[in-house]
Amino acid sequence: MFILKRQDVEISSIQHPKRDQQVPILDYQGQTFRLISVFKASQEEEARALWRELTDNRGKACVLLEEPERFSVWGKIRLEQLGNDTGGSHGKTGILIQGCILLLQGVYIDIEEFLGARQAALFEKDIAEVFQQKQFPQASPPETVKSLVSTNPLIAPKLPPWQENHVVILLQELHRLGKSYFGNANFTKQVIYKLEDMPEAERSLFITWLNQSALGKLWQ
Repeated sequence: MFILKRQDVEISSIQHPKRDQQVPILDYQGQTFRLISVFKASQEEEARALWRELTDNRGKACVLLEEPERFSVWGKIRLEQLGNDTGGSHGKTGILIQGCILLLQGVYIDIEEFLGARQAALFEKDIAEVFQQKQFPQASPPETVKSLVSTNPLIAPKLPPWQENHVVILLQELHRLGKSYFGNANFTKQVIYKLEDMPEAERSLFITWLNQSALGKLWQ
């Protein structure tokens, strides 16, 4: 829809009506947009790909904001819609999916930071293979993985249509891959802090579920 510069827009934040959370809001010519995803300056191609996917393929009204240090994608919303927002009011399965994606993003970010972009790209392919081999619904194409590692699941307009068993499988495979890439299982101690992004109630539910399952020993 729009590709804009920082000087073209006004960015503020408002209190979410149902959550203890500030929601970033972008205003442009009387239209309101909320943040969907943020990319580093080096990820211009990924940012444009997500923006095109949302606008061209899904028919969403979106803004791609170009700034010196980053790119961000924003989706149009009416402020009264925030009260019906599902971004933090998911049921248990939705919260498990959100936590799982945050851990996936944490592993991806650390691989990219410590091992380099080439290893991060290989990791994306490995995750895509997991999706394909384990028959995850609507999650096998590589571009789907790219979207998962770059889009904040806490404010994404839609979560993957997974069930609890998919979350268990992905966390098992994610631990296996992380251990393979880093050479040991110590990576979990740093990655688990990614869950701090979740609202306290959702984070508590996810960690309790994690610790009560066999996965708890892997992700301690």
